Amino acid sequence: MAQMHCLRHLRTRFAGSRRLAGANLSASASVLRVTEETVSHPSSISRREFARGAAALAAGLGLARVAKAADATKPNSVFDGVRIGATTYSYRGYATSAEDTLRALLASGLSECELKAEPIQAYTGIGIKNPTDAQREEQLAKCRELRKMYNDAGVTIHLHKLGFGGSDEQIEFNFLVAEALGARGITMERNDTLAKRLAPFAAKHKIWVGLHNHTGNYPTLDKTDPVLEAGEYIGFNFDIGHYVADTKGLSPVPVIEKYHDRMVSLHIKDRTGDGKNLAFGQGTTPLKEVLQLMRKEKWTFPCDIELEYSIPKDSDPVKEVAKCVQYCKAALA
Repeated sequence: MAQMHCLRHLRTRFAGSRRLAGANLSASASVLRVTEETVSHPSSISRREFARGAAALAAGLGLARVAKAADATKPNSVFDGVRIGATTYSYRGYATSAEDTLRALLASGLSECELKAEPIQAYTGIGIKNPTDAQREEQLAKCRELRKMYNDAGVTIHLHKLGFGGSDEQIEFNFLVAEALGARGITMERNDTLAKRLAPFAAKHKIWVGLHNHTGNYPTLDKTDPVLEAGEYIGFNFDIGHYVADTKGLSPVPVIEKYHDRMVSLHIKDRTGDGKNLAFGQGTTPLKEVLQLMRKEKWTFPCDIELEYSIPKDSDPVKEVAKCVQYCKAALA
C-alpha cells in the first residue's frame, strides 16, 4: 500500500511535468547526426559507425548540438496522411541502446516508432529488482529525457512495449512510463485475462493497451471480439502478416474495417499463406491495399514495419527497414 501511495504521489507530481528537462542530457552529435544523404542512402551506416557513436556518447557531448544538427534533416514518414513507423524489434541484435536505436530509425527515414523494452531499460534503469521510491522517480525522469531526445531528433514514440509486472503498483508504473515517453499506448502479446486486469488502469490514464496476435488469437470476424468488453481502452496491435499466415491466406482487410476504431496500431510485414516471411512486395499480404485503405478512410493509427524476413548477407536491418519505408511511400504515391 505504501508503494501504491508513492505511485499516486508520482502521478500527481509528474502529471503537470510535460516539459522535459534538457539541460542535463548528454549525447553525441556524431551518434545521432543524420544527413540527407544518410537518410536517402542508409548503406552509409555501418556497425563501425554505430560503435564510434557509442564511444562518443561516453564522452558526454551535449544533446543541444545533436538537435541543432538534426533540425534540417528531421525525417517525415507520414505519407499522404498515412503514418509509417517501425517496431524497434526490427533492429534486434543491431541497435540495442536508446541512442543507437534512434540513429537506426533516423537512418531508415522514420519519424515514429513503437519502442521495445531493451532500449528503454538500458537508458532508464527500469527493470532493477525492488526499486526504491527515489529510483522510480529517477526512472520516470529518464523516460522524459528519452522522449525529449527522440522528439528533438524528429521521432515520436507512439507506443512502448515493456512487460507488465504482477502487482498493481508495477502495472500503475508502466502506465506512468507511457505518459513520460509520450506514448498513446502499450502493446503486449494477447492475453485476455490480463487485458481485463489492465482495463481500469488504461481507462484511468487514457492510455491504450494494444493486443498483438500470433497463432489462433487474432480478432474474430463472425462476432465482436469479447476481449473488447474488458474496457474502452483495450484494442488491437493487429499484425496483418501473421493474420495472413495463420489463416492460410485470408485478407486482413475485413478485420481492419470491422475494428478500425479499436486499432491501436498495425504491424506490417509481407507473409504468405504457407507461413513464409518475405521482403515487402514478394509475399501475398495485401500491403498496398491496406495502406491505400488507410489513406481512403483517413484512419490515423500507425502502421509499424516489423522486419522479420531474412536479411541478405550484403545488407543490415537499417537498410532493409529503409527499403520497407520506400515501398510504403511508393504504394501511397
